[in-house]
Amino acid sequence: MPHLHLEYSANLRELEVDKVLLRLNHALVGSGQFAQELDIKSRARAFEHFRVGVAPVERAFVCVRLSLLSGRSPEVKKQLSGSLLEVLKDAVVEVSGRELQLSVELVDMDRDSYAKVLLPA
Repeated sequence: MPHLHLEYSANLRELEVDKVLLRLNHALVGSGQFAQELDIKSRARAFEHFRVGVAPVERAFVCVRLSLLSGRSPEVKKQLSGSLLEVLKDAVVEVSGRELQLSVELVDMDRDSYAKVLLPA
């Protein structure tokens, strides 16, 4: 735990996805909120077919959804979302003429129903 989902519009061809995922993971490790670095699982998905609004201008998006076990305070959640947004602001290249939206959403997972096992290597 946690699970980080990075979703982005495929017109962000310059996005270095693996580097962004690594930086996001480092931000989570640095937060001190997670027992072990190997608990952090991140993945990314590009969307070829997307629409942002209705205007006939080039637009793009990058969204992070962080699912974590319930029980953290609103202050901790705000700190986590803020640090992840800072990573996005620093890591995602803006291109002239293209509107870009960055967002972070934190989602609580029910602690009582979450199950996990680590199988040996």
